[in-house]
Amino acid sequence: MTGITESAQELLEELWVAAEEEERPGTVRRDEASVEVEELTQAGLVEESDGWLQLTSKGMPQAAKAVRRHRLAERLLADVMATEDVQLDARACLLEHSLFQGLDDAICTLLGHPRFCPHGKAIPLGACCEQAQTTVDRVIAPLSALQSGQGGQIAYVQMNLPGHLQKLMSMGVLPGLPVRLLRRSPSFVFEMGLSQFAVDEAIASSVYVRLQHEAGLREGNALQDGQHRTAR
Repeated sequence: MTGITESAQELLEELWVAAEEEERPGTVRRDEASVEVEELTQAGLVEESDGWLQLTSKGMPQAAKAVRRHRLAERLLADVMATEDVQLDARACLLEHSLFQGLDDAICTLLGHPRFCPHGKAIPLGACCEQAQTTVDRVIAPLSALQSGQGGQIAYVQMNLPGHLQKLMSMGVLPGLPVRLLRRSPSFVFEMGLSQFAVDEAIASSVYVRLQHEAGLREGNALQDGQHRTAR
């Protein structure tokens, strides 16, 4: 968003989140952020309605991009840099403004196209998600995207699916634990410690793994389907 100041971008985020949470069209009155409001109004990104600000049709996609950068920044800080939760928002605010167009898609691909931020809020899709690009090596990927024999450490479990989360917790699937995919069909069978579990694709897609690239994408030739006890 060339030419839009950082404070104006933050106002776009605030208005987008307000619409996302089905609140009023906006949460900022015109007299409460005059400089930013004037900037966004002149750019045709916001308009006033009954004393409240709201995004225009031109402003909505720009605001979504700003929110996307912020939530990708949170995901990057939490999963790759192991930033503590209490520091996430402040540090993400600083980082997001560096994620100019193109770099945000590269980071999204690096993280395996995450669908939710660490707080469980949806990350707006980018072109890389829609096109399923894999132009850079991933650091984090859903378990369902791994090849047989590939593994790493569990980075996080998607929190917006309570049924899946409950089942995975009952298996002891927790961030930081080592995991390895044994086979992909007919079910996704993975190994944690001395235990093996079989899950469907939907559940496998909700577990994100920090990959061990030194292990490469080699097939686990020693892992034969009949050699392991599978717990369902």
